Amino acid sequence: MIHLEYVERSRSTQTVPVVCMHCEQPTCAEVCPADAIKRTGDGVVQSARKPRCIACGNCVMACPFGVPELYEDRQIMMKCDMCYDRSSVGKKPMCATVCPSQALFFGTREQIEQLRPQSTPVNRFQFGAQVVSTRVFMMAPRALAAQQPYVDVTAAMDERPRERSVTLRVVASQTTAAADNTVDAVDDPFADVAI
Repeated sequence: MIHLEYVERSRSTQTVPVVCMHCEQPTCAEVCPADAIKRTGDGVVQSARKPRCIACGNCVMACPFGVPELYEDRQIMMKCDMCYDRSSVGKKPMCATVCPSQALFFGTREQIEQLRPQSTPVNRFQFGAQVVSTRVFMMAPRALAAQQPYVDVTAAMDERPRERSVTLRVVASQTTAAADNTVDAVDDPFADVAI
């Protein structure tokens, strides 16, 4: 199970899939008071086990990548488990199978390096003083990865957002004078409001 986050929603309908990074030391599992989140022998961090999950939400708050989702109506946390029913028998996860651009790829490091020779896989992410290693790799430009072998996730937090404003235009009524085709605007108390 993956979920979609919207990117620049005010400008586009573009989305980005949020897949579990399958951390080497998954904080979601470490903070679970019910021991409901397990990591398989091959490193896949699974969704919470229904009989154990108490739907406390600790895992949701602890995940540095924002992956787990708490479904309060079902009292369980669910997240990407790399389609374990498929990947455990040698098949690709469904997201990588259906991705038309191969932005999501499931295979060996050698395969992805052949497909993207100008990039290199990176699986270390820095959050302030903490470095998180994952089983899922992100492709980074080869020159950039040589300078810094990890992705500094919090570096973007210091960036200032671009200034933007949206002005809503008030549509005038279509009362037209017969002689000169002038348009009378409807009195609108919010006509000059800028958002």
